[in-house]
Amino acid sequence: MKYNEIRRKSREVEIGNRKIGAKNPIAIQSMTNTDTHDAESTVRQISAMEAAGCDIVRITVPTAEAANTILAIKEAGIRIPIVADIHFDYKIALRCAELGFDKIRINPGNIGDDARVKAVCDACQARKIPIRIGVNSGSLEKHILAKYGAPTPAALCESALYHASLLEKFDFYNTVLSIKASTVPDMIEANRRLADACDYPIHLGVTEAGGGDRGMIKSAIGIGSMLCDGIGDTLRVSLTDDPVTEVDAAKKILRAVGIEGQCGLDIVSCPTCGRTKIDLIPLVKRFENAIREAGLEDVPVKVALMGCVVNGPGEAREADVGIAGGIGEAVLFRHGEIVEKIAEDQVIDRLVREVRLLKDGINA
Repeated sequence: MKYNEIRRKSREVEIGNRKIGAKNPIAIQSMTNTDTHDAESTVRQISAMEAAGCDIVRITVPTAEAANTILAIKEAGIRIPIVADIHFDYKIALRCAELGFDKIRINPGNIGDDARVKAVCDACQARKIPIRIGVNSGSLEKHILAKYGAPTPAALCESALYHASLLEKFDFYNTVLSIKASTVPDMIEANRRLADACDYPIHLGVTEAGGGDRGMIKSAIGIGSMLCDGIGDTLRVSLTDDPVTEVDAAKKILRAVGIEGQCGLDIVSCPTCGRTKIDLIPLVKRFENAIREAGLEDVPVKVALMGCVVNGPGEAREADVGIAGGIGEAVLFRHGEIVEKIAEDQVIDRLVREVRLLKDGINA
């Protein structure tokens, strides 16, 4: 089933030159970890994130002075939308709106009374700047925490809707909601509740997921589960790592889920068994490296590398192209049909060439 057939219906929100929600592509987001006061380092990191395929970048804005970094970002020619992450000080939010940030991230409940919330709403409304509300297990209001006794999924959902209602009081609906938890099942249940309760776009993420394989696996399960439910309009893989690594991880999750138009190259390979007659494990690694070096990772095709001809072509029938190994050779197949035999040492070059031909056919 195609993703848009199961995708939750959400309202469309425009963030700079990017639209999210409705049937727009899922946006990959990440966050800088530089000192925002250091404009040069921040611009350099955002440029690297943009080059890696990031769609939206969030930067922390702890002071009014830090907000001025947006001027250097725009001057550097960076085109992807920039989100200001603000806590407590509504005046910084007003300054960020004035300077041209593309989205403001606040929790309305922690910036002060109604007059302050209204001031931020008015400033963003006048400039068509959306507001993202971010809720996590450490940010629950006292009255909600007292009601539930712990940051349960129900409590997290109620908190997000409560914050949204503070904006709705002033007819502000240009909002994106985000519920994150470090516990994967809580993140999943909270977002399912939220998806059922409103039509605001939802930003996905497992907060404080950690680094390396641990963080990647937790994020893949949490974010991937939501995408398979048709829930989610933007996502961030929060890793204790370089933000560029987060972008790469997000792309891998989208590929694994197989969202049409965003999945890029999908490599299918068998786990090997006693029937395997080709040195498949290093072969797959070499192919992955060759595809990366050739700049073909984003070509939306499926390539299969199978260990034997017994089940290979049949099990990988949905692949656009693939090989099944023999002794010192492999058969090349397209959509499950064997077309010719090739020597084992020619497999990588031939598959890369096949991907290039498929790319040319897509772009023709």
